[in-house]
Amino acid sequence: LMDILKTDYINSLLDIYAELLTPYQQEIMDLYYQEDLSLKEIADEKEISRNAVFTLINRVEKILINYEEKLHLLDKRRRIQDELDSETNIDVLKAKLESILDE
Repeated sequence: LMDILKTDYINSLLDIYAELLTPYQQEIMDLYYQEDLSLKEIADEKEISRNAVFTLINRVEKILINYEEKLHLLDKRRRIQDELDSETNIDVLKAKLESILDE
């Protein structure tokens, strides 16, 4: 369950912050998190060591988490979606969304 939650979280961060990564970092993360390739499969495909893949993935995960800690875009996206899902009064919704975006 923990792995599924982590994968979901990292995929959510990639949806938001992938463009801030290098193309190579994006590619490796895509192979690991979207294509579900193993470290060995990625290493073989990229002709690098398994450890290099492991190190790169861990480094990029930390970069993504750092972006979220500073920018809070995933948190804001989730809070906005929660408000969109729950609020029926358009004026109240507008005020709540403006408050979230002003943070």
